[in-house]
Amino acid sequence: MTDQTPGAEGAEQAESAEWSLDRLADAYAYPRTDGPWLRANMVSSLDGAGQHEGRSQPLSSDTDMRIFGTLRALADAVVVGAETVRLEGYRPARARAGFAERRKAAGQGPAPVIAVVTASLDLDFSLPLFTSPLVPTLILTGAAADPDRVRTAERAGAEVVVAGDGPGVEPEWAVRALADRGLLRLLTEGGPRLLGQFVAAGVLDELCLTVSPTLTAGDAQRIAGGPAVKVPQRFAPTSVLEDAGFLYTRYRRI
Repeated sequence: MTDQTPGAEGAEQAESAEWSLDRLADAYAYPRTDGPWLRANMVSSLDGAGQHEGRSQPLSSDTDMRIFGTLRALADAVVVGAETVRLEGYRPARARAGFAERRKAAGQGPAPVIAVVTASLDLDFSLPLFTSPLVPTLILTGAAADPDRVRTAERAGAEVVVAGDGPGVEPEWAVRALADRGLLRLLTEGGPRLLGQFVAAGVLDELCLTVSPTLTAGDAQRIAGGPAVKVPQRFAPTSVLEDAGFLYTRYRRI
């Protein structure tokens, strides 16, 4: 992997080397802040597709999945939309021995909480995400959510968290609700509609974007969907890593 990080420390290209989990964890460590920090991890083709045939996996690589696992292992909570749970076959986050000491030193549990954002609560509660998580799965929904579906979710072992005063979730509420539970290091893996909502609300702090050396054509959705923001938001690059033609980029809100 080649380090092409901008700035004084990364101005000179480092020699290619295999990155250990510890080195990746140091490279992607969350900044020290008093409040929550929301980072997104997404993958995009060269022509802007955020998925192929409804899934992101065809755009990915072994190194991308290694970084994916690292980002999860550093997070307090992984925030994901219900549609992504359905399409990607989400499973509970697992404890990883390589990060156990790091998580313990940071005061974290053995694995991140999975927090599913859904207005309808139209989910398959027989999935392992709900029946056998290492830590209970959270359901983020609105105050006006269907009470019968809320009870179904709670019977399945999920904790339902109100994060909006209507049927749906409001991004600011979601971030605040997680922070109130001590979940400050937040990671969202999409999907595009959820990421678009976070962008529009101005609560996204960081984007980790894998640029896949692929072309897909077609009409696949971009990594962020929904209404456009009035003024494009500027983010500053903090690092760029390259491996086998894939670019692993990080940007932070200015």
